[in-house]
Amino acid sequence: MMRLYVTEEAEGDRIDRFLADRCEDLSRSFLQKLFKSGEILVDGRPVKASYRVSEGEEAVFEMPEAVLPEITAEDIPLDILYEDEDVIVVNKPKGMVVHPAAGHYTGTLVNALMYHCREDLSGINGVLRPGIVHRIDMDTTGAIIACKNDLAHASIAAQLKEHTITRRYEAIVCGVLKDDTGTIDAPIGRSQKDRKKMAVLASGGREAVTHYRVLNRFREYTHIECRLETGRTHQIRVHMASLGHPLLGDAVYGPAKCPYKLQGQTLHAGVLGFHHPRTGAYMEFTAPLPDYFKHLLEILK
Repeated sequence: MMRLYVTEEAEGDRIDRFLADRCEDLSRSFLQKLFKSGEILVDGRPVKASYRVSEGEEAVFEMPEAVLPEITAEDIPLDILYEDEDVIVVNKPKGMVVHPAAGHYTGTLVNALMYHCREDLSGINGVLRPGIVHRIDMDTTGAIIACKNDLAHASIAAQLKEHTITRRYEAIVCGVLKDDTGTIDAPIGRSQKDRKKMAVLASGGREAVTHYRVLNRFREYTHIECRLETGRTHQIRVHMASLGHPLLGDAVYGPAKCPYKLQGQTLHAGVLGFHHPRTGAYMEFTAPLPDYFKHLLEILK
């Protein structure tokens, strides 16, 4: 039995949209069948798909029995920056999804890690995300850490929560930034206008802090470095867009048309630093800029 409570941010949403946003693994056709058969109840009453929800209401329906897809190991080459018995740091290429999800059950970083590490991956995040303690977007390149056992996973997760992990990114943004440095301290949450996107929210969002500094200015673009204090979904992309400087190539938060042939946003996780989960020693790794990024910088110069 699935029970969902309507929050303030969902006030006024259609019930079908409310459920689709929160149950991404359920198809729209399946939800429509439940509406037609009267199996979706709000505060104990069957409702139509067009019903507008109110804060505090409870939506209830029977979930289908979960069937987890079989995730298989795949011999996919990895650019390994560091590896020992506890952790592995990989330079993720553009276009690779970090972990399996709807529409991406093969070709992911997890599939590659399962082949490379065999049985040595932490199981805290379940069968779909073995070893994964944080993620970067499909079209973001750069350094990401995976954990080989639960001890390492717990340690890295705690460091992420305490904001003690070093994460520095390079990006190219649209427009010319005036200030050499700056800090964006603005909460991020699900967009009220488009539930598939994130946005800076006046209320109800989660704390998000990004520090940036200018590396180079061009005629219409700026090359910057961003340092994350927090790690919200799409944080750098959303924060820079909120300043009026979306990332070059970001069709979700920036212009739909791009003057260059790019595969998604120009964003690279260049530096990753953490305290080793077993020794406590601070370690820092640098993922070199991908060729497309370096070539683009030469063009902009």
